[in-house]
Amino acid sequence: MRLTWTLGRLEQLRPLDVYELLALRSEVFVVEQACIFQDADGVDRQAHHLLGRDGAGVLLALLRIVDPGVKYAEPSIGRVISAPTVRRSGVGRELMVQGIQHCRALWPGQGIRISAQARLERFYRDFGFLTVTPPYLEDDIPHVEMLLKPEHAT
Repeated sequence: MRLTWTLGRLEQLRPLDVYELLALRSEVFVVEQACIFQDADGVDRQAHHLLGRDGAGVLLALLRIVDPGVKYAEPSIGRVISAPTVRRSGVGRELMVQGIQHCRALWPGQGIRISAQARLERFYRDFGFLTVTPPYLEDDIPHVEMLLKPEHAT
């Protein structure tokens, strides 16, 4: 499936983009995962938002790239979502490839840190992320911190 990718700060996105990204995040993180948490956490203002739309303009994938120094010393990727209708189609993998590329372009030479749901640890390992903490609970869901070393590191 071919998606069109857009990257922008919150204030650069159209109001409809913001509505759709919040709706998809709510659908997946709150409803599907049955997790009550504060999604609008203030971090969105200090992040770039990557949106993937199909040919009809339907939002099918998104993530946010958080500026270094906001959540971690490194830039971080979070709120990673592929819509339920496109799971297991490769959209999630393409989303991460795009997210890592944008992160590297914005902050060359820096690592990327994520707080990953523990059940997705293997998925993120496929991109080179290494687990750097024992499991911990975030919003009652087991998570681990993972780090992708800078490109030039060995």
